[in-house]
Amino acid sequence: MAGLLEAKEYIKNFYSKYEIYIKPVLKFLLALISFILINSMMGYMQAISGFAIPLMAALFCSFLPWSVAVLFAAGFMLAHFYALALECAVVALAVFLLIFLLYFRFTPKDGLVVLLLPLLFGLRIPYLIPVALGLLASPVSMISCTCGVIVYYLMKFASDNMTLLTGVNAENTSQRFRLMIDGLMDNKAMMITIISFAITILVVYMIRRMSMDHAWTIAIIAGILTNAVILLVGELIFDLHLSILGILLGSLISGCLAKVVQFLSLNLDYSRTERVQFEDDDYYYYVKAVPKIVMAPQEKRVKKIHTQRKTTTAAPKQPTTIKTSNGVSRTRIVEQDEEETWDSI
Repeated sequence: MAGLLEAKEYIKNFYSKYEIYIKPVLKFLLALISFILINSMMGYMQAISGFAIPLMAALFCSFLPWSVAVLFAAGFMLAHFYALALECAVVALAVFLLIFLLYFRFTPKDGLVVLLLPLLFGLRIPYLIPVALGLLASPVSMISCTCGVIVYYLMKFASDNMTLLTGVNAENTSQRFRLMIDGLMDNKAMMITIISFAITILVVYMIRRMSMDHAWTIAIIAGILTNAVILLVGELIFDLHLSILGILLGSLISGCLAKVVQFLSLNLDYSRTERVQFEDDDYYYYVKAVPKIVMAPQEKRVKKIHTQRKTTTAAPKQPTTIKTSNGVSRTRIVEQDEEETWDSI
């Protein structure tokens, strides 16, 4: 556990230090993957189906807010709808205008959700989004979640019914309009998914705000179970042609990923919970304080050890005065490791 906490703090410090470089790279990658996904699911206009156009658009979006990437994604979809049929593009444009009126009015900062949902639908783990929104956002995020679901099912309808839409007589414009409108309004799978995600966001949000211990973990489990139960009940009642095994596996994987989101965003030590009571002139307060688990990465210090060499210093010169046999005084100067020298006085 200590190693994971150190890794978390290292990632947070690394991101805060290089945020100015990491954010554009992440925006570029997500926008590029989203544009490529749109082209792979639809791909009716060959001029933008290559790699160059999505690459340039993703580079442009990497330095702008998420809402710009959402606008570019809508532009790609409208271009493909126009190549498929003009009537399809008109209906899609009306849907996008309604979405943008709701999106830019209430949740303009949730553009990441609109881009991620179609991608996670392709990976079969879209159930992560409502749980994560319930943990990190507010119930207003149901609007951006609904927009993402509508965008995915709009692309899926066009991809599944391409032959039907192109096979209609070109002169019969009203029939194409009817096919597109019915494809959205009568799409029970889309409606059940929207209801399921909205209820999941509410359940997770309400539980994670409670003061009980391990509220976030309980909220994740309750949200995953709520979403899975609603989808399974909808499958049994309306025959939505959903994969029961896919719902169960996707819910399990989404729950594990939601636990990772919780670990990175909030990690509490319930063993050191404190309860405090105090009052002022108007109220008496009961406060429950749960400390966060924070562990800074340990800095490695290298100590250099230098071995000292033992040096010997020469003894100072000590003059010694002696008398010779003939009575002459001489001074004898002796140095270490040197020959004796004599000075006559």
